[in-house]
Amino acid sequence: MHILALSGSTRRASTNTALLQALSAVAPEGMDITVFDGLGQLPIFSPDLEGPDRPKAVSNFIAHIKAADGVIIASPEYVRALPGGLKNALDWLVSGEELIGKPIALAHASHRGDEMLTDLRRVLSTVSSGFTTDIFLRIPVMASTPEEIHALVTRTDMAQDARAFLTRFSQWVHRLLPAQAACEDQNTA
Repeated sequence: MHILALSGSTRRASTNTALLQALSAVAPEGMDITVFDGLGQLPIFSPDLEGPDRPKAVSNFIAHIKAADGVIIASPEYVRALPGGLKNALDWLVSGEELIGKPIALAHASHRGDEMLTDLRRVLSTVSSGFTTDIFLRIPVMASTPEEIHALVTRTDMAQDARAFLTRFSQWVHRLLPAQAACEDQNTA
């Protein structure tokens, strides 16, 4: 099972990116998690750039989404809302079929950010029937270094919570895979 992890932050020492990387380290057997690092390279969404004029960075991003069995998103809150880069990435996916029905779950690296999470849940519920609010992981690691986050998530009781989250998400992905395959078959027919 291949899972794509998206961080809403483009900061090098992002706690959300570090959380996703730590989740990759504790993934159950048979689950491969790739943290996508190209959000900052995506141009601002424009319908005029869709189709044959699509920028290479966007085509690469869409290919990663399409190849994934599921997506995990972790994002900071910027000014009580979604970061512009994450919203821009989601905008690039709206007119395509790559995200429709794709299993999606959220992880969060902060004790706050509930307004952003509400916005993100609303957006994801609109673009994918595979998004679930029932599978959610919150590990408050603000102000921690990526190394501290890795140690916390891989070597403490947090590892149990992280593995339980990933196991539940794996079960959700397996449950939706037949529907996802049927949707893809219908779109290629």
